[in-house]
Order: sequence, then C-alpha cells, then structure tokens
Amino acid sequence: MANERTTERLRLRPPLLSDEAAVLALHTDPRTNRHRPAGVPTPERVRSDLTDWIRDWSDAGIGYWVVESLTGGEPLGVGGLRRTALEDEPVLNLYYRFRPEAWNMGYAAETATAALEWAEEHRPGLPVVIRTRPSNGAALRVAGKLGFEFAASRVTEGAEEWVYRWSGPRTSR
Repeated sequence: MANERTTERLRLRPPLLSDEAAVLALHTDPRTNRHRPAGVPTPERVRSDLTDWIRDWSDAGIGYWVVESLTGGEPLGVGGLRRTALEDEPVLNLYYRFRPEAWNMGYAAETATAALEWAEEHRPGLPVVIRTRPSNGAALRVAGKLGFEFAASRVTEGAEEWVYRWSGPRTSR
C-alpha cells in the first residue's frame, strides 16, 4: 500500500474499520490518558476519531497510522501526522499513543522519525508540531531527541500545553 511505511521494527499503515477494537482498547485505557486533561474519551468519541483518521487518508492523503510490530500480532499503537492549524497557521500535528506494554521500547521515536521523513517527502513546506503537557516527560524526551524546539505555552482543555516545532530536515535525529 502506498501510504504504508516500514521501519526497522514496525509496519505503519493507514487504519481500517477492522482496527476498531484495538483502537478502542488503546484510547480508552486510563493509563494512556494520564496527560489528557479531559480524561478518558468515550467509545463513541474514539469511533468517531477512527472514522476521521480513515477519511484523512482517503481525502487528504495524510493521517495517523496503525503501528504494528513486523513480527506480527495486535497493533502496538497509533501515530503519524494530521493537518491542523495552530494560531491560524497550517501545520502538521505529530501524534502517537502506544499500549502500555509497548512503552519504553523506542517505538514512539521510531514512529515519529518515519512521520518526519514522510513530511519531508510529501509536505516539505508545512511545519511539524508536537503538542503535549509539561508533565509528559516521555513526550518531551522524544521531542528533544528528534530536534523539536519549544515554541509556545498555551492553555487548551483547561490545562497548560507546550508546543514544540520542527521546521524541516535535520541532519541528525
């Protein structure tokens, strides 16, 4: 499939309706929502998001991937890029969320690196941002590792959010 990516350990592919159970389990797990001020989303919200992610790929040719191990099995998480606006500026939002069993294995950085490479190839004029909470140490480490720079602090969903920006190719990640 043209929108798929493969890394050293991962297969990144556009989501399908058949991914619903795995996406629901991932996104309704309280452990994966620790840094989400609104708390755990409802199953209806997650289903709606999944539908939007599928539509993003068909309508815009960009979106979040389902992340799977190359050795097979259940999806490890979701990650990729989505078009959005930040202060009225078009940007690509870099997002990832993994099952707790997949934490601390480098999958977030591996997925994010693939997404940045995709952005360089397909949307070179759009800046990439990571939006995260100051308390999310893991996301802050990934942002730093990949060369993102702090750009702004703002309040969203009633809580402080930090915005990190990556504007183009880096020679080292």
